[in-house]
Amino acid sequence: MASHRSRTIGVTASETAPRPWESPLDLLVVGHTNLDHFLHVPDLPQHDRTTPIARRETRLGGTAANIARSASFWGVRTGLVSRVGPDFPPEFRAVLEREKIDLRGFEVVPNVPSSACFIAEDGRGGQSTMIDQGPMRDEVPFRVPLALLGEAPWVHLTTGAPGYLMRVKAEVRRRGGRIAVDPAQEIHYRWTGPALEALLEDAEMFFGNGHEIDRATELLGCRRWTDLVDLVPLVIRTNGRRGVEAISRAGLVKVPGERPRRLATVTGAGDAFRGGFYAGWIEGAPLRLSLRAGVRSARAWIETGGIPARRGRKSVR
Repeated sequence: MASHRSRTIGVTASETAPRPWESPLDLLVVGHTNLDHFLHVPDLPQHDRTTPIARRETRLGGTAANIARSASFWGVRTGLVSRVGPDFPPEFRAVLEREKIDLRGFEVVPNVPSSACFIAEDGRGGQSTMIDQGPMRDEVPFRVPLALLGEAPWVHLTTGAPGYLMRVKAEVRRRGGRIAVDPAQEIHYRWTGPALEALLEDAEMFFGNGHEIDRATELLGCRRWTDLVDLVPLVIRTNGRRGVEAISRAGLVKVPGERPRRLATVTGAGDAFRGGFYAGWIEGAPLRLSLRAGVRSARAWIETGGIPARRGRKSVR
C-alpha cells in the first residue's frame, strides 16, 4: 500500500508547505471514461481513400479511466471522477469495481450517450483517433464532488471541460491538496494559452507527450520546453519508444524506453505510464525510479493490450 510521504520537487518543504495527510485515497483522477471503438486496419486511411477493416472491437477506455486502472493495478488507492451516459455497459463498470477503483465520483448523465473514441490502429504503432465528447462536452453542467476532493493528497487533472477542471483545481487547492495537470491531446484544440497558464498556477506536476509539451511551450510563449519549469516545478515529457525525460528545479532526468516483447496496442500506453509513475512517486521513490516505474508499466500495457493479468505480488519498480 502506498504511503503518504511529503514530497517536494526541487524546492524546499517550506516553499510548498504540504499539510500532513492520512486519507482513504492516494490519488484521485479527473477526466474521461470512454467507450473505445477500435478499428484494426492494414494501413491508416489516406485522404479521400478507403481502407478495409480487418477487425473491430469495443473496450473500456478514456484517459482518466486508463490512468486510474493502471495506478490501482500497481497498488495505488485510486478514485475516479468521470461522467458517462446511460448506455455505459454494466460490465465495464463491473471491471472498475473489481479493480478496486473508488467510484463515488463516477456520474451517469441522463439522455446523453457516453463519450466515445473511434481509433484506427495499423498494428505497427500507428493510430488515428476521433472523439465524441458526450457528457464531457463544455456545455453540459458538471457537479464538483466536493467531499471526495478532500480525500486524496494528489489529484490528477486530465481531459475534460477547461472550466470544470479549473473549478476542481480551485477546490482541491482550498483543501490543501496537490495538483498534477495533464490535458493530453485536448491541449491542441480545447485550451488557450491564458487558460493553460491559469490551470498550471499552483500545480506541482505537468504531464504530456512530446507533441503536447511542444504545444504547451508554444501556447505559453516559452523558448524551450524546459522553460516550462518556470511555471510548474516538475514537467514530465514522454517520448514513446525513446523513453521519458523530466525537468525540475534540480535539473533534467532521462530514462530510456524498454522495448516491448510484443505489440498488442499503443492506445493507453501513456496513461499506463502515469499509473506506474504514481505507484513509485506516492510510495516515496526518487524521481528517476518513479519514471522507470512508469516506463515499465507502459511496456506491460503495450504487451498485453491493457491491464496485465494479476499474478502474484505486483511490483512495477
